[in-house]
Amino acid sequence: MATDIRLKETLPQLTDRIVQSYTELGAISHLGHCPLPNYETVISVTEALKEVLFPGYRRREGLHLGNVTYYVGDLIETLHDRLTLQIARALCHESGRNHRCDAQQREDFEAMGQARAIAFLERLPELRQILATDAEAAYAGDPACKSIDEVIFCYPGFEAITVYRLAHLLHQLEVPLIPRMMTEWAHTRTGIDIHPGAKIGKYFFTDHGTGVVIGETCEIGQWVKIYQGVTLGALSFPKDSNGNLVRGAKRHPTIEDRVVIYANATILGGHTVIGHDSVIGSSVWLTESVEPHTTVTMEKPKLRIRGANDDLVGRK
Repeated sequence: MATDIRLKETLPQLTDRIVQSYTELGAISHLGHCPLPNYETVISVTEALKEVLFPGYRRREGLHLGNVTYYVGDLIETLHDRLTLQIARALCHESGRNHRCDAQQREDFEAMGQARAIAFLERLPELRQILATDAEAAYAGDPACKSIDEVIFCYPGFEAITVYRLAHLLHQLEVPLIPRMMTEWAHTRTGIDIHPGAKIGKYFFTDHGTGVVIGETCEIGQWVKIYQGVTLGALSFPKDSNGNLVRGAKRHPTIEDRVVIYANATILGGHTVIGHDSVIGSSVWLTESVEPHTTVTMEKPKLRIRGANDDLVGRK
C-alpha cells in the first residue's frame, strides 16, 4: 500500500478537531452520561420476541410441544433481563438525569424497568391472537398467497406490523426511545414506516408495502387494507406563539373499518375521517372526510403516445 507519511501525520490534528466539535456540538454527543439503550441489544431483543411469537419459523428448528416450554422459558427469562436494563436506561434518559447515577438511582430505574418489562411480556399471548388476525388478513387479501406460512416467512407487511405491534405495547407502557428504535429498524428492512403511537385494529394488511407511511396519531379500524406508497400523514404542523411545533395534537387521519386504500394515495389531517367500507383509489390526494361506503378515484388521465414516425396521438 502506497502511503504518504506526511499526510498521515496530519491525522492527530484531525482527531483534535473532531473531539473539539464534541464540545461545540454537545446536542449530538452523549459523553459522560448514563448509557443510552443499546441499539444492537434492542434489535436482538426484537428478533428474540419474534421467536417467541412464531415458534419454529426462525432460529430454532425441531420444536414440538414436548420441548417448546423449556425453549420459550429460556427466551422469556433472557428477555426479562435484557428488557429490564434497556428500559431502565431509556427511563433514566427521559427523566433528564443523564449524569452518572449512584447505586440507589440505578436500582430505582431498574425497578421501574423491570415492572414495565413484566407488564410488556404479560401481553405477548394477547398479541399472538392479534397477529394471527393480521396473518389471516394477508392470506385472505392476496390471491397470490398460498399459505399462512408464506405470510410469516415472506411478507414485508407482516414483518412491519409485527414489529409495530410489539413497539406499540411498549409505547402504551410509556417506554421512551425503544419503540421508535424498533419501528425505524423495521422501516429500514421493509420500507414501511409505522409510528409506534398509531392505533391499528385487527386484520390489518399492507400489500407489497414499500413506501407506506402511517403517522403517530393515525387511528385505523379492522380489516383495513393498504397498498404500497400510501401516506397517512399530517396536513400541517401548527406552532405556538414562540414558533415551536405543537406536539401531542391529533395530526393524522382516522381510517374506519373495511377501508381499502390503493397505491400512492395520500390522506392528510387529524380531522380527516375515511368512513367504513370506503375505497380510496390510486394517487388520490385527500384532506377532507368522506362518508361510509364512498369510492374516491382520480379522473382517468389522458395519455399521449407517439411512435417513431407518428404524429402525437392523444388517447383516453
